[in-house]
Amino acid sequence: MPVLIKCARFRFYAELNDFLPAERRMVAFAHIFVDAAPVKDMVESLGVPHTEIDLILVNGQSVDFSYIVRDGDRISVYPVFEALDITPLIRLRPLPLREPRFVLDTHLGRLAGYLRMAGFDTLYGKDCDDEELARISRDAGRILLTRDIGLLKRGMVTHGYYIRETAVRRQFPEVIRRFDLSGATRPFTRCLRCNAMLDAVARAEIAAQLPPRTAEFYDEFRRCPECRRVYWKGGHYRRMREFLASAGQLS
Repeated sequence: MPVLIKCARFRFYAELNDFLPAERRMVAFAHIFVDAAPVKDMVESLGVPHTEIDLILVNGQSVDFSYIVRDGDRISVYPVFEALDITPLIRLRPLPLREPRFVLDTHLGRLAGYLRMAGFDTLYGKDCDDEELARISRDAGRILLTRDIGLLKRGMVTHGYYIRETAVRRQFPEVIRRFDLSGATRPFTRCLRCNAMLDAVARAEIAAQLPPRTAEFYDEFRRCPECRRVYWKGGHYRRMREFLASAGQLS
């Protein structure tokens, strides 16, 4: 029995082209297939995670991820819209989380530190496998940040983002821009080591933990209630302020 070959034409827009090979970027291209499949599975087979997609039009009509691709379909795939109201259409992404909270994979440890420095609730899955990271993202309502495209294709992940930048110091402003977080930063309120909110603490309580003469020069201290690490406005604090200022997060 002869195999019936089918063909659909795809066009991906804006930053979704980051996931495509050069010859398929910014152009419509033919995709040959044999077995019918949901459009979600097909766009992910082409390299684009579902978490990056906000709208799919098939032959000019909005569809959801369960739509079964047919021979001759013309499919347009769009990323998250920042300014355009597409309420009358089928928006594929779930509503934004009320409070931006993150979980990061094992390769993004320094980015996790920068996000905590800015005051964002950030878990760092240093010892977690992909299944555990996806489960934490789903069950705890956390945005999954990763440079692993396959991780974002897991069905249980509803809120996730692929980090484009490879330079660590550019990853932080990328996240701030992508999630429009400039007005939400609360610098130096979280422990850089364990993510807990810091408490103000009297100098007399932590004097024994301080390096020699530190108590003579500083009178404002914070302590992590989990790991008991103590923070003060020394040289490291000034360097962190400079970094946040360079990213536009301090005046």
